[in-house]
Amino acid sequence: MDCHSLLVTGGAGFIGSNFVRLLLGEAPGLRIVNLDALTYAGNLASLDDCLDAPSHHFVRGSITDAQLVRDLMRKHAIDGVINFAAESHVDRSITGPQVFIDTNVSGTLTLLAEGLNAGIRRFLQVSTDEVYGSLGAAGAFTETTPVSPNSPYSASKAAADHLVRAYHETHGLDTVITRCSNNYGPYQFPEKLVPLMIMNARQDKPLPVYGDGLNVRDWLYVRDHCRAVWTAFRRGAAGEVYNIGGNNERTNIELVRSILRYLGKPESLITFVKDRPGHDRRYAIDASKIKRDLDWEPAVAFDAGLAATIDWYVANTAWLQQVVSGEYKDYYEKMYGNRGNAG
Repeated sequence: MDCHSLLVTGGAGFIGSNFVRLLLGEAPGLRIVNLDALTYAGNLASLDDCLDAPSHHFVRGSITDAQLVRDLMRKHAIDGVINFAAESHVDRSITGPQVFIDTNVSGTLTLLAEGLNAGIRRFLQVSTDEVYGSLGAAGAFTETTPVSPNSPYSASKAAADHLVRAYHETHGLDTVITRCSNNYGPYQFPEKLVPLMIMNARQDKPLPVYGDGLNVRDWLYVRDHCRAVWTAFRRGAAGEVYNIGGNNERTNIELVRSILRYLGKPESLITFVKDRPGHDRRYAIDASKIKRDLDWEPAVAFDAGLAATIDWYVANTAWLQQVVSGEYKDYYEKMYGNRGNAG
């Protein structure tokens, strides 16, 4: 599927910024309009060497702003949308679910409605394996696994997925949904497990691990995920769902111990804390469909990806510190002054 002008939402977030970097390297003729609200998880410093790229146009704004989305689609002749924009932290969804409904559900609906009106050629929704719920000791999620979310976050993502499907079935909008396993890699906000453990271990602070640490996740290197999304956008079949996994199941405690070993830190730093409500026990992705139909599979082995990730955070202490201190929130104003978004 050819695309000349692409709206990437959430492109200043963890996965979104890595995706923009991928496109700037692999699709130099593509016009990228990057829409991000720059909430706490959006960090323009993650794109500091991309902002002046001729094909990259950054706009600060929310996907819930229908007029802004409409204006962007018209002004830039948008013919494709990839929606990374989402509230994504499960703990935050438990204590404050409303913003998850506003962004993940209402925002997705806005993008779908305005995309349909603008006549876009394809809409790709970046979703999560968490919409499937929790697995037992065996088996893996397939694209036909019933959706059974267990947290307000995953419920909001499942609702958005249903809206995407409905716009395909009702209006004939060309849509694709991807559902990925846990991502790790550069530019991840340090409330997430991997960067938090790296940061605390380097400072000899306690490493908080929920429950018994035996919750299992399938870990996917973020750049592998980005390549899978781009593959699904260009070559996926309309109306289809594609699971994206890393083939790297690890318990949380195994992952934490791997980080400690790499950094030469003692396991005595591990501190078990009270488990969070509704904590899914195990996720595992069956990614055979995307391998069979689109010839994609992860290229980065877990040990190599984790080492590269730890090395990146060690080498980019300044990036990490400006996130921890909150200075990153001023980055947009430092770069753009009072000009607001460029529209």
